[in-house]
Amino acid sequence: MTDTTILEKRIGFSFKNKTLLIQALTHRSFLNENSKYKISNERLEFLGDSVLSLLTSTKLFSLFPSFPEGQLTNLRSTLVRAETLAQVAQHLDLGDFMLISVGEEKSGGRKNESLLANLFEAILGAIFLDLGLEKAELFLEKNLFTRIK
Repeated sequence: MTDTTILEKRIGFSFKNKTLLIQALTHRSFLNENSKYKISNERLEFLGDSVLSLLTSTKLFSLFPSFPEGQLTNLRSTLVRAETLAQVAQHLDLGDFMLISVGEEKSGGRKNESLLANLFEAILGAIFLDLGLEKAELFLEKNLFTRIK
């Protein structure tokens, strides 16, 4: 199993279930070359996307009480778009920890905006499952909500 200690220090959380973090790091391309790994990060990405939407909506709702729904939606869209999430993932060097295939590596997968955004969401999903909603919110407070102007 991959050593997660450095990543856990970088994101500021120690996982109880290290397997969830490994799963969050595992791109589906990696499964084809590594029979030991059975599950990619796609399900965690799905969950993380929902957690991201909920917590971002809640944050914006409380920060901007006079904004109408359309304005809140636009703000949320800007904050949770792939480009923004990829920037945060790059700032945390999450791509260094991604488990990807040789082909994905050669094609620059560790810097691929889409893969990085998906990885960010998968890690958020893993934090939510392993440590709870409060820790997921803290992760976003430290790494994403600082971008709210």
